[in-house]
Amino acid sequence: MHGMTVFETYAVFGVLAVAIAGLIYAFVLRRQVLKADTGTERMREVWGFIKAGANAYLGRQFRTLFVLIIGLTFVLAASVLIIPPSREATVMFGDQALIWVAVGRAVAFLMGSMFSYSVGFVGMNAAVEGNVRVAAAARQGYNPALQIAYRSGTITGMLTVGFGLLGGTLIFLVFGIAAPDALLGFGFGGSLIALFMRVGGGIYTKAADVGADLVGKIETGIPEDDPRNAAVIADLVGDNVGDCAGMAADVFESFEVTLVSALILGLVLGDVARGTLGDGQYDLRFVIFPLILRAIGVIASMIGNTVVRTDEQRRDAMGAMNRGFYLAAGISVIGFAATTVFYMTDPSTGRPDWRPFLATLTGIILAIVLDKTTEYFTSTHYHPVQETSRASQTGSATNILSGLALGMESSVWAIIVIALAVLSSIFIYASEAPAIQLTAILYGVSLTGIGMLSLTGNTISMDSFGPISDNANGIGEMSGLSREARAVMDDLDAVGNTTKAVTKGIAIGSAVIAAVALFGSYLTDVGKVQVQTGQPVLTGINVSAPTVFVGLLIGGAVPFLFSALTIRAVQRAASQIVDEVRRQFKIPGLMEGKVLPDYARAVTISTTAAQKELISLGLIPVMIPILVGFILGVEALGGFLAGIILSGQLLAVFQANAGGAWDNAKKFIEEGNYGGKHSDPHKAAVVGDTVGDPLKDTAGPALNPMIKVINLVALIIAPIIVTVRVPGHPLAMSLVAAMLACLAVLIWAIWQSKRDVAATGALAQ
Repeated sequence: MHGMTVFETYAVFGVLAVAIAGLIYAFVLRRQVLKADTGTERMREVWGFIKAGANAYLGRQFRTLFVLIIGLTFVLAASVLIIPPSREATVMFGDQALIWVAVGRAVAFLMGSMFSYSVGFVGMNAAVEGNVRVAAAARQGYNPALQIAYRSGTITGMLTVGFGLLGGTLIFLVFGIAAPDALLGFGFGGSLIALFMRVGGGIYTKAADVGADLVGKIETGIPEDDPRNAAVIADLVGDNVGDCAGMAADVFESFEVTLVSALILGLVLGDVARGTLGDGQYDLRFVIFPLILRAIGVIASMIGNTVVRTDEQRRDAMGAMNRGFYLAAGISVIGFAATTVFYMTDPSTGRPDWRPFLATLTGIILAIVLDKTTEYFTSTHYHPVQETSRASQTGSATNILSGLALGMESSVWAIIVIALAVLSSIFIYASEAPAIQLTAILYGVSLTGIGMLSLTGNTISMDSFGPISDNANGIGEMSGLSREARAVMDDLDAVGNTTKAVTKGIAIGSAVIAAVALFGSYLTDVGKVQVQTGQPVLTGINVSAPTVFVGLLIGGAVPFLFSALTIRAVQRAASQIVDEVRRQFKIPGLMEGKVLPDYARAVTISTTAAQKELISLGLIPVMIPILVGFILGVEALGGFLAGIILSGQLLAVFQANAGGAWDNAKKFIEEGNYGGKHSDPHKAAVVGDTVGDPLKDTAGPALNPMIKVINLVALIIAPIIVTVRVPGHPLAMSLVAAMLACLAVLIWAIWQSKRDVAATGALAQ
């Protein structure tokens, strides 16, 4: 391969082997989980409803997205006709560069899409297979149930890191120094599918959850997973398609996007380190180092996940998972340091360059700090959630006010932590030459993201543990398991609530770090095309320029628009579920337990409502950056991206933590505090929980992939904008018509997402 040493060649193939080993490990764990007992006939019956509903939803979702994926594949292939292949692609492939880049970008997009969907689909199936087995294991004891729940989640975690590392490594092996030409397609495919899975799954799960709680708990006063509630199965299905499939695809695309940005920026640094910029000589250490770090993280996650266990005396699930996480972090740090000593050495002096290691270490520290910050604001063991529970004594309004204040405050601390991480990269690379200092700093930020997500295997395991335990608890209640088994599942469910909130905090933080790193790639790619076309090179974003400031304002507003539309979608679908559950409660004999409700009808309503929103909500983050970029220019598009990153992070953390706090405030009361279940404070807390549901599981998490989709769209179209906006370009005249078409699509998408409940009432018929 172009410019690689023998060690680097073996190292890259070693990374490929680690990626494959991670996938094999996932399927070994799956076989172990499948060998476990599935419990009683009634447990298997409830499980069958959940399994059928989850598979039907994701199957229908894939059919909805298939045409869009195929269409975008051809669009990405055709994009090279407007801008020529990069200089690196010409060096690699000569006269065939155009064909190689066109085919490579299209295939990479398909690969990113399929890998992202596979992570979500296979991971969700692992969770569905695990939930009934956790419920069955709870009859034997606490540790057996914990082991199965965590192993089921680890399957998803290892699929995430395995596929993410496999895709990036294969593209690098084929394209070498021209890898960024194809990696953009890989990142975009993963991000787009993650957006759809997050939005669709979030709408599904929260429509069912809100509808089930409002009618079941508040109006009727029956338990959460009472089998008489027609929406219970839809709620349990939603945990899998929203939390398992959606979160897995979300973190997968963060995992690959940080790698994409690290490779793009590392290539620029490698070019400068070996001679001068543009001389065709590259120091590939800056490109291969992130791949090696990823492989070390996969190995560390596999080791860390093997020590997650507890005993019947301690029953400390959270402590067990934290031990695995910290062990993996320690192994990663040792591995990163060893790689730095033996590989990241200055060719002229032979001394190790510790700066990349320090940037990566910052990422690991960032993940741990965000973990603890989120846990503090969302766990029942700390003051903020207990304060929200106490506020429920004076009604729903004070409960909601307390949760709002908690969410807003948590956003401030989270962004300060992320800002300190970015500042650390500035400090680490302060001594770099002024000409490439910005690129070096942003490369450091991308390595921070690499470090933060090096423990993705553990993070996803902890996240999937939440819905798996929740489902197991529901199966246990619906099938009438013993009080001892229910106590085990109640505790695992409560721990799962915290792990879901914690991993959401890490996912949001990684989205912001990935977006900042992509911002650096944006400036780099724009600069390359501007040099080729003889235009002034964009080295920064001048916020005082009127068009840039307008872009900043629009970017800051987009997360609010997107959140409003997703919450409205949940409200519409939940209204239909409420009507359906109320109707079925009137069926003779249902409340007496003599007949079963029609679970399939509620599942169908949630599925149809979620699918109706997919395309319209997915088009919004694609169309807006295209309009801003072509109308206002690339610098204004840069300001737009800055606005998206800032307001998106603040709003996402606020919604995720406020919703998580409301949920656990309810759990804290259900443990017997402030009157316990069925008390007035409990009813107030349930209202707060239903308000927080679409915030923490739909709108907040959906902002993560939305931020990255917009950044990747901007990265793909920026060179086209620079090329087409040159005076006299043959495509300049057709630009007006194209923008009018994009504007029409955007208006349709927003209108489609704002239609009244009455307009969708037919879905429930």
